[in-house]
Parts: sequence; structure tokens; C-alpha cells
Amino acid sequence: MNLNMKTLLFGFSFLLLSCGQNKPTEPTAPENENEVNATAPDAEAKKTQGYVLPGLDHGFEQSPVNIISSANKDGKHDITLYFKDEINKIENLGHTVQLDFAEGSTITQDDTIFAFKQCHFHTPSEHLIDGMTYPMEMHIVNIMPNEDKTATPQYLVIGVLFKEGKENKFIADFLNAIPKDEKGTADLKAGKVTLHDLFGAIPKNLKGAFYNYRGSLTTPPYTETVRWYITKHVFEASAAQIEAINKIEGNNARHVQALYGRKVSSN
Repeated sequence: MNLNMKTLLFGFSFLLLSCGQNKPTEPTAPENENEVNATAPDAEAKKTQGYVLPGLDHGFEQSPVNIISSANKDGKHDITLYFKDEINKIENLGHTVQLDFAEGSTITQDDTIFAFKQCHFHTPSEHLIDGMTYPMEMHIVNIMPNEDKTATPQYLVIGVLFKEGKENKFIADFLNAIPKDEKGTADLKAGKVTLHDLFGAIPKNLKGAFYNYRGSLTTPPYTETVRWYITKHVFEASAAQIEAINKIEGNNARHVQALYGRKVSSN
């Protein structure tokens, strides 16, 4: 082999070596197909749950969901209220703003009675309507009274969606009363904050006002014992009100979950 040929082969080998050294490293595929690689330098974890595909660690009846308004079927549940409308405490939990109800108000689905416990906020909304996310959602949490403390709690939760618009009196009545410190609580004078200022005169029978489906809590432990009722009417709150609540709790909405054959009713 002559000198020129040796030089040519050496140069070619060096080129291949250089290309191999400069070739970017391919990311390793996650073991769980529902995880995506987090490539941001400030990512808290190298793998995160994907948005579209929900995790199955908690079951097949998870919340929230995307509600397709044209696809829902007529429900057959009767919803009735015995409502004293007494909110007696407000809490800054850090991850949400919570209003607590005094004992005595109940909501009945068919023959099952639930007691009003608290309402809290998510920014942005957790439930979607026809793929649309709203800037805020309030959850009115009701729990079935049960003397067996070891039994899994049963819930009925009313989801109230908000869009940006005019100032909301209900929110205005408690916004300045939210404790500044995380984990802080403050008592509210009876009648100062009422759901009547949000809903107006609440009829005893609420048939036709909601989308209804079976799901879960949207925070740990994601218990799948929730009867969800999402208001069809979308309420208004001012941009300043929504921003003030978001400033306290941050973006605390769980990603939408798959229905897995569940039906959403128009109740």
C-alpha cells in the first residue's frame, strides 16, 4: 500500500471517529409508556407523567375529565337540597383557598344524603367542556355521613366553572379575608359569605342543571368514590379576582383523565 493510500485511509478513519464523538446522545426511552423525559435543566424529576395519557396507578374512574356536551345522555338522578348556606371559616392551605361550611346543610342524590363540608378552588379549571379549559373552577365537597370510620368515604362534589368577566360578589365577599400566611385560618361572621350571592335563589330541585358522572378525588389519594356534578352554567369572575386566587394557590389543576367507557349524563 503506498503512502497516499495510507494517508487517505487514516483521514477517512479520523473523520468517522470525529462524527461518532460529536453525535448527540439519544434520550433513553422511559420504562413506563405514560412517562416522558424531562429535558429542562431545572426539571425537578427526569421523568414526568404525560398530559394526554393518564396514569393507571389509581384505577379507571379518575377525575377530572373532558366533557363532550353533545354526547351526554339524560340522567335519572333526583338532586334535592336542605341548605342553610352558612360558611363560617376560610383557610389558606397553600395549595388552595378553602371555605368551610357550618354543620346542618345537606344535599340528597336520590335516597342518599351528603353533608356540606367545604368548597375550594383550582386555577385553571380541572374539568374541560368540549376541550375548553376555563381559568378557574370551584369544588363544593359533600360527604356521606358514616359512623364506620374505617370505611372508604363517599363523596358528592359540585364543580363550578368560571370564565373571565365582571366582578363576582361571592368572591369579593371573602377575597380580602383570606389569611396571608400559608396554613392560616380565619373565622367568618355568619351571613358574610353565602353561595346565594353566587347562585341566586337556589331551587330545591336541581334537575337539568348539571353534567354528571362517576369519578375520583383530583388530589391524593385520588379515591374513586365521587359522584360528580358539573354546572352547565359558566359563572363570571373578574381577571383581578382570578389572579388573586391563583397568586395564593398557583396552578393547581390536575390533568384531564380518560373516561374508559364511563358515560357523562345530563342531569
